[in-house]
Amino acid sequence: MALLTVQPGTRPTGEPAQHPPDLVSRANDPSAVSDPAGTAAAPAAELARLLFGRDDERERVHHRWRRLIADDTFRHRPGRSPAEQAAQSYRWLRLVNDTAGDPERLATDPGLLAGLHEWAAIVDGGGGLCTVASIHYNLFLGSLLDHDTSGRDLSEFTSLRRTGTFLCTELDHGNDSAALETTAELDRETGGFVLHTPHAGAEKFMPNTSTTGGPKTAVVAARLIVDGQDQGVFLFLTPLSDERGLLPGIRVRRLPLRPGAPVDHCLTAFDRVRLPREALLEAEHGRYGEDGTLVSNVGNRRKRFLRSIGRVTMGKLCMSGAAVGAARAALAIAVRYGEHREVAGPKAGERIPVNSHRSHHGRLLTSLASVYAMTFLHRAALADWAAHTEDDRADIERTVAVAKGWITWQARSITIEARERCGAQGLFAVNGLIGLPQYTEGTITAEGDNLVIWAKAAAEMLFGHDTASGEMRQAGPDALTDPRYLHGLLARSEAIWQARARVALRRGPAKNPVARWNKASSAALEMVAAHAVLRAADAFIAAAEQAADPEAHRLMARLCTLFLLDQLAGRTGDLLAEGHLNAEQVRELPFVIDEMMDELAPHLTTLVDAFDLPEEYLAGVPIANSAAVCLADHASAGEYPDSAS
Repeated sequence: MALLTVQPGTRPTGEPAQHPPDLVSRANDPSAVSDPAGTAAAPAAELARLLFGRDDERERVHHRWRRLIADDTFRHRPGRSPAEQAAQSYRWLRLVNDTAGDPERLATDPGLLAGLHEWAAIVDGGGGLCTVASIHYNLFLGSLLDHDTSGRDLSEFTSLRRTGTFLCTELDHGNDSAALETTAELDRETGGFVLHTPHAGAEKFMPNTSTTGGPKTAVVAARLIVDGQDQGVFLFLTPLSDERGLLPGIRVRRLPLRPGAPVDHCLTAFDRVRLPREALLEAEHGRYGEDGTLVSNVGNRRKRFLRSIGRVTMGKLCMSGAAVGAARAALAIAVRYGEHREVAGPKAGERIPVNSHRSHHGRLLTSLASVYAMTFLHRAALADWAAHTEDDRADIERTVAVAKGWITWQARSITIEARERCGAQGLFAVNGLIGLPQYTEGTITAEGDNLVIWAKAAAEMLFGHDTASGEMRQAGPDALTDPRYLHGLLARSEAIWQARARVALRRGPAKNPVARWNKASSAALEMVAAHAVLRAADAFIAAAEQAADPEAHRLMARLCTLFLLDQLAGRTGDLLAEGHLNAEQVRELPFVIDEMMDELAPHLTTLVDAFDLPEEYLAGVPIANSAAVCLADHASAGEYPDSAS
């Protein structure tokens, strides 16, 4: 097959395809390809624009945080104790607060908040900064701003005289936090509330509630009890400590330091802590009247609770942003290392970069294709959430959840792959890689465990989501270079798994809901996985078609095609069985992938230069900037007597 010499998106006979071939036809136009001997600066700059936005948006959302992490305080410092690492996270939080200028705006601007996480996640110990920043600005301050703020002074929190934290999850209640057992009972005499932890299983699990970082105040999720009646879960503003230490009735026990995110995680309990009436956070979804009645525009207790903790959706976007940033940084380091790490060449005495080998750069290329797709999917989900209305809120919350699951799982695989491609050098903390998979693990669990939020999405999408229908057009191997054709195949894969899940559900025992869902859940989760990739493909194709520089457009087209082919490789059996692919296409697919890698391999550096990492950051990572890497101390010869001779 003469790859890309025929017009992609057409049948071998020349009959027009169902989808416009703009993306690849422009990339195949010889006049659209820039001089291969020219500089890579223009395509890298255009790729960066596609990844981070136009100048004004890029400056507002990304450049301020990029400049912040370029500061020397964010460079690796060996020998810090766990306590020093945790304290450093709060010192950095104050730098973020100074950089933000307007903390309330930061808390309410989805792009700005997610952008902070993209850049903070990549520095040594940045997982700790991301954690305390996400809790303070999004979960704590954001929750206050989402509820009635009239008459409430937020200056202690916006100035960081007091750091905010958020207490929802309990030891016995993680993903089922709607069933939590901490209580806030109305005291009729004072009009206030009594906050109490009834047993050890109701202790709040993991939030940063110690005195590290200074005085703290929490937003606490607790069950409102009025005259013995459970009114559901509400949020209560609760001071935890002051300059002298913990306040009466507050018990805090430190948990072990978590690798990848040095934060003072704790277990927290309340012993009949008295709160004033204004501690209750109220809004349209729940207000407690003076006459003892509850007024709400939401129909039931569970929905009121979910609206109270609605900030977890933005939290999912923050976790996705952190994962995207970590994956990009890991690949940039690995690619730069592979360019100057030399191995024996085919000729005697010859040395060639390890990136020359397909066995090495092939994995980097598929990871790069995924990380571009992750970035574009994150941008699309973020834009949807920023523009959501009450009518589409539920659908967009599901989109954000699906994106978070796929992005953070991909980031874990990519950061591990990047570390492995750097061999033993990647194991040293100073080289910036070993901590990234550890922190990424946290993003998989934070703001909803991935598998749980995907299971919820799967149940909703099983009958409430329309997938592609009908047969794919008959095509030959040349169609495998058409991103829109490949997109159509992914859509059919999603439909296949939805149909299977529906059949499985009908076969399950009618009177046993758990057993019935167990029959369908595996297929339903595969449907969600296909849907996530499809949404990423939508975002990738849309971004590629915006490329103005011809060479950048060509690279985006090839990279998008590689992403789609890589995602389809594990789905060919189903597509073949259902008649959407033919045997010739299945046999040819590995060769098409290989051709894409041939074209992209010379441009590895351009693809990672587009990530726009600060030179100060890269200069602090030994393997990212020199062929002569030395991690050892500069010892005198006298320290090594065996080598003195």
